[in-house]
Amino acid sequence: MQATAFTFDPDTRAGSVLLDDGTPVPFDTAAFDAGGLRLLRPGQRVRIRTEGDGEARRVVFVTLQTFPDPML
Repeated sequence: MQATAFTFDPDTRAGSVLLDDGTPVPFDTAAFDAGGLRLLRPGQRVRIRTEGDGEARRVVFVTLQTFPDPML
């Protein structure tokens, strides 16, 4: 799945992405670290994996769109 980086805190390495329909979905440090990134800028297109539905949906993997997802 693809999304756009919305917020990112380099100190905690957590933030949020916007899905293509405009829905914000948070990600935590573990999701950021799983993608092997060092930094993320708002507006960057990213590849994500999510778990859960509705209000419980969260990002469990985030990396740049051009980087592979090791689970695929």
